[in-house]
Amino acid sequence: MDIQQLKAFFLWCTVMNGALLILSILIFILVPDFVYTAHNAMFAMPRETFNVVIYAFLGLYKIVFLVFNAVPYGALLMVQIKGASGTA
Repeated sequence: MDIQQLKAFFLWCTVMNGALLILSILIFILVPDFVYTAHNAMFAMPRETFNVVIYAFLGLYKIVFLVFNAVPYGALLMVQIKGASGTA
């Protein structure tokens, strides 16, 4: 697998996971009562606990997204730019 394939892979991983993160945030902002009601039917918990769980989930997902998608893609871009400039 060459650097172009890796770069394309991490680009699409970053795009798809970033879109999923944004969609999740928008859903929790726009229809929080619906999300709470749907989850409360399966897992009974107070609203305050649910808010903390959702906040923690989004924060963890954001960190994982950055560490495993955006940072490797950025590193591959830097490696490719450094290699193209002729200095190794």
